Amino acid sequence: MRPTLEPGDWALGVAARRRGIRRGDVVVLEHPERPGFEVVKRIRGIAGDPTPTGRFLEGSELWVEGDDHTSSTDSRQFGPVSEAQVRGRLVLIWWPLARFRRL
Repeated sequence: MRPTLEPGDWALGVAARRRGIRRGDVVVLEHPERPGFEVVKRIRGIAGDPTPTGRFLEGSELWVEGDDHTSSTDSRQFGPVSEAQVRGRLVLIWWPLARFRRL
């Protein structure tokens, strides 16, 4: 998730609330192809938004992408994810202190 998150950053998150997820949020979610493996991605699309493939997201579908498009595995590879896969929303980076900020 560079440049938003750098190696060694510690971030604080809050539990995800259904319907509380917005476009632009940075979230922790379960990788759809690797159960139990969590990844950090940015919400790029919510229900009603078009995907790069031209279809529209429906119901609880989300389109997620990493900020570093050259090295991210995200919805461009595995397609939309369900809101149920979202574990939490990151709200701030709290360590190191030099990078302290709200997301």
